[in-house]
Formats: sequence, structure tokens, C-alpha cells
Amino acid sequence: MLLRQENPADREAIHAVHLAAFAKHSVPVVEAKLVDELRADGDLIGALSIVAERDGVVVGHVCCSPGRIGEDTKSAVGLGPLGVLPEFHAAGVGSALMHAVLGAADALGHGAVVLLGDPGYYSRFGFVLAERHGITPPVAEWAPHFQVRTLGAHNPSLQGEFRYSPAFDRL
Repeated sequence: MLLRQENPADREAIHAVHLAAFAKHSVPVVEAKLVDELRADGDLIGALSIVAERDGVVVGHVCCSPGRIGEDTKSAVGLGPLGVLPEFHAAGVGSALMHAVLGAADALGHGAVVLLGDPGYYSRFGFVLAERHGITPPVAEWAPHFQVRTLGAHNPSLQGEFRYSPAFDRL
């Protein structure tokens, strides 16, 4: 498996990955549209948009976009979506993508990665409920699934409401 930054030729394959990955979970499938809109808005962070490729075929994708904690617009990024073709579930693709994007975000100097997802899955990557760090979700009902992974540049005094890039608000 090869992990690399996405390139323009990957766009259709990335869209297809998210359509297939979320077909049973989200009707309509908003995750594929979200990636397209983040890219169109200029909010898809190129160094944090990573594909997993097997035998020349894109089988997974993860991305991050700028986020804001309180008034700070530099320290945190929002992760998601993370998608893997169903036939590659439980094959380590998602884990590899998560390790790659977290390492890249840390190397770029981000202090935190925030996401909305299953704590049972994401805790293995060091994510904890965001409220433990004084970070609140934009929608209060998200709190049981709203998580943060602090990185090397994390500033513990940075607390408040997290806001995703505008494309998330248009879902």
C-alpha cells in the first residue's frame, strides 16, 4: 500500500471512495460532497489530504481542513472525512491513513486535530473527548462523539468552541 498526498487526477476516485464508504451510514452521502466543497472553497489542506493506493487504485482517503478554537484560527484542524472502500475495511488502510495524517499535522506545527466520530475507533489514535481539553462542539448534541488529539504544538490554554470550515455548515 502506498500513502501519498492527493493530486488532481485522484479527485474522481476520492469522490467514489467516500460514496462507497458511507453508502450505508449517510443518506444522502454527504461526505463525498463535503470533500468536493472543501476543495472548491480552498479549505482542503493539500499536505493533509492523503490517499491510500493499492496496485495503482485509490482505496482510501483522509483529509483535514482549517478549524478555529474560539478566536484562534491557526492551531487546530478538523479531520474528516476518513473513507475506505468497503472491500478494504479491517485491512489496516484506515489506520495507516490516520497515522499518516496525524504525523503530517504534527510536522506542520498544528496543535490539535478535532473530529466527530466513534470514540471506540478513534481512541486507538490518542483521541479523547474534546471536553477534557475545554473544547466544545458547534452542536451541543455532538459532545459524546466530539474528540480531539493534541499534538506537539498544543497550547493547553486554548479552549472554547471549535468551528469547522464553512463547507461543514452547508451540509
